[in-house]
Amino acid sequence: MSDERYSLIDPTSARRLELPVLEPTLGPNVLSLAGLYSHSGVFTYDPGFGATASCTSNITYVDGEKGILLYRGYPIEQLAEHSTFIEVAYLLLHGELPTAEQLQAFDHSIRTHTMLNESLLRFFNGFHHNAHPMAMVSGVVASMSAFYHDTTDIQMEHDRDVFAHRIIAKIPTIAAAAYKHSKGQPFVYPLNRLDYCSNMLHMFFSVPSDSYEVDPVAAQALDLLFILHADHEQNCSTSTVRLAGSSGTNPYAAIAAGISALWGPAHGGANEAVINMLEEIGSAKHIGKYIARAKDRNDPFRLMGFGHRVYKNYDPRATIIRKMCHRLLEQLKASDTPLFELALRLEEVALRDDYFIEKNLYPNVDFYSGIIYRALGIPKSMFTVMFAIARCVGWVTHWREMVADPGTRIGRPRQLYVGPPSRNYRAIGEREEAA
Repeated sequence: MSDERYSLIDPTSARRLELPVLEPTLGPNVLSLAGLYSHSGVFTYDPGFGATASCTSNITYVDGEKGILLYRGYPIEQLAEHSTFIEVAYLLLHGELPTAEQLQAFDHSIRTHTMLNESLLRFFNGFHHNAHPMAMVSGVVASMSAFYHDTTDIQMEHDRDVFAHRIIAKIPTIAAAAYKHSKGQPFVYPLNRLDYCSNMLHMFFSVPSDSYEVDPVAAQALDLLFILHADHEQNCSTSTVRLAGSSGTNPYAAIAAGISALWGPAHGGANEAVINMLEEIGSAKHIGKYIARAKDRNDPFRLMGFGHRVYKNYDPRATIIRKMCHRLLEQLKASDTPLFELALRLEEVALRDDYFIEKNLYPNVDFYSGIIYRALGIPKSMFTVMFAIARCVGWVTHWREMVADPGTRIGRPRQLYVGPPSRNYRAIGEREEAA
């Protein structure tokens, strides 16, 4: 906290209030409103929390104006080029890049925690064959507390560490089981000899009747996507995990809450919407028509994958993922090359249009991630599940930070009440019919 104070006038008493100014490592200063209500009797109003810092954190930094994303201070571009998802997971959890010995021990722990209890695995047979995979994943993750309740004392650092390793290791197995159930295929058990993303592809696509070899390019593409999606500051699902966790609930319930929040089409479902949009456009010759529709306020059509709640510049993750699209589709000889070429042409046309330039509508990470998932053979219904696997690391990291903070209080926002004023109850015979 700095010595600086921000002054404002109390609207009820007309007296001056002094608000402390908090200085971050990076980013804008923050006014502390902690004592505002007790001193002035007023709340602040910020729908969607667009200008509200809900917590202090030292995990991830986003500068939307400059297009910057840092994990523990490291630029996402450097991590995407030089690191792996498992190393990034360690970095997020522990705050520093691991030594060779630390990384080996962490990787070994994750590999050896991948199996599910057989009773938990049988839960999937209770879901209808066409249940959405996110419904299955959120339900099974929530039920994990019934199997691992012996290590859910959130006040114990050891229990928090065990939980972190378990959920990060098991969520690909849970996701693969949901996929196999939807396909009517037998569950495939994890292999400890495979790395994180290769193991996930193995559990998704191998079958007992045939041999399956993981394509290293596919595994590398998936690893890159997971790095880019690992965390993104106080987004909707992460804030949900923190809010649920602030009650002291078991960590599996908090993560399940985050999965449910991610399921929303405005959050984790955006890459699926991009694929649907590209399929609707169909051909580059139709781009002009759809650009015009996107600019028409009376037309419900929107260009999905453009613009971001935080980024007012090019999403740095989109630049990285665009390059991977080129490499993956070339090496896998994927059938989705026309879709990718359509996306490139759409991006080119939109970025030359004054309407999109003025509104800072640049492609975001969702614009290309769905194309990569499609090239890997992952169906649209599983796109958000893939997002959840990657973001689980961020959720766990934020949950651990919140629980370990002695200043954490249960989340309890207030509201601007606009309902009826106080009124007296009337007997049913005395009530008039509502207009």
